[in-house]
Amino acid sequence: MPELTLTLPQARALMLAAQGLAAPPSQPAVKADILSTVRRIHNLQIDTISVVARAHLHILWSRIGAFDLRWLEELHAEGALFEYWAHAACYLPIEDYPLYRSLMRKNFVGWDNIRAWGEAHPEIVTGILAHLRENGAVKSSDFAREGQRGAWWDWKAEKVALEYLYFRGDVMIACRRGFQRVYDLRERVLPGWNDARVPPYEDALRQLVLMSVKALGIARENWAAPYFYLPRRLVPAILAELQATGELLPVRVSGLEGKPAYVHPDNLALLELARAGVLQAGLTTILSPFDPLISDRARAQQLFGFDYQLECYLPASKRKYGYFVLPILRNGSLVGRLDAKARRKEKQLEVIKLYLEEGIPPEEALLADLADTLRAYAAWQGLNKVQISASEPPGAAARLNALLAR
Repeated sequence: MPELTLTLPQARALMLAAQGLAAPPSQPAVKADILSTVRRIHNLQIDTISVVARAHLHILWSRIGAFDLRWLEELHAEGALFEYWAHAACYLPIEDYPLYRSLMRKNFVGWDNIRAWGEAHPEIVTGILAHLRENGAVKSSDFAREGQRGAWWDWKAEKVALEYLYFRGDVMIACRRGFQRVYDLRERVLPGWNDARVPPYEDALRQLVLMSVKALGIARENWAAPYFYLPRRLVPAILAELQATGELLPVRVSGLEGKPAYVHPDNLALLELARAGVLQAGLTTILSPFDPLISDRARAQQLFGFDYQLECYLPASKRKYGYFVLPILRNGSLVGRLDAKARRKEKQLEVIKLYLEEGIPPEEALLADLADTLRAYAAWQGLNKVQISASEPPGAAARLNALLAR
């Protein structure tokens, strides 16, 4: 096969199509759309921040539009999804469980400090397992705080033990109540599971690398490992092997010098459409800071020229854009960002400040698309007003408010 080549805009179009961000949904969402989306992107990141919408809900909305929040909980309860550590804590398709079970059996997947604590306190870990067997599922809040505090986020010892068992695979997340995890024994959450179904560790890594490249549409060596937090030192050799066997195909992207990128054969049709100029992105949406399109900040900069940092973790004096800044995707480009807050008592979505990227003029068509998107984003969350308090450039806020008032 002759060498595959793409321009930078074509590579962007391929990734957006693979990620489900190329076009608005053609019809209202149904429950099955959630499962197909999670299967497409393979990891739906969960995060505690709820300044606007929680990450896992927001990521879905960007792709399928408004949906019933109960559907995700139902899919988890029905066993179609499970929670585990992939790109941080995620909802994952249940068919991927054997791969993660392989990883957890080979290495401790989670944080080293929790592993050290669990290994240093076997009596607490054993006691928690016995409690689960005798009493059923638990939340960490079911345990009264006694004695020494945990070492992380003021966690109780029981919470650290539950997390240790979760990472190790003895315990799974049965559901969430509010946002609290409900822990239970693996055999009750996943009855009938047999570790004989676990693939060898090397095979699991190969499958996860293949999945990351397919989910991204196109992936360079330094993009493939972070998608599932895979061991960076092992991924280059796996990619070379997958290329040698024809399971991945190399592609050169003009404007991305150095080592080639890779494409999964299942995405060849999309690649050809991109090369022919047919694959044109036509979606305007607001992205979660944890969306897989931009969760690898270096990739977002290299492919989209978008320099992004979630500043809520910085002291206020060091923030450039604001506490909870959401990227704006429009027609295949990241055209701006907005610092937003849901004021639920007032049923208002406040855009504290809107920023358009350098070189992006506040044209009427862009502002009209953004007004429609902000209305839809707010309405999905039960908010009936949108207010733009400030903007850069300055005049865009008033013009956008006028469009929102129509």
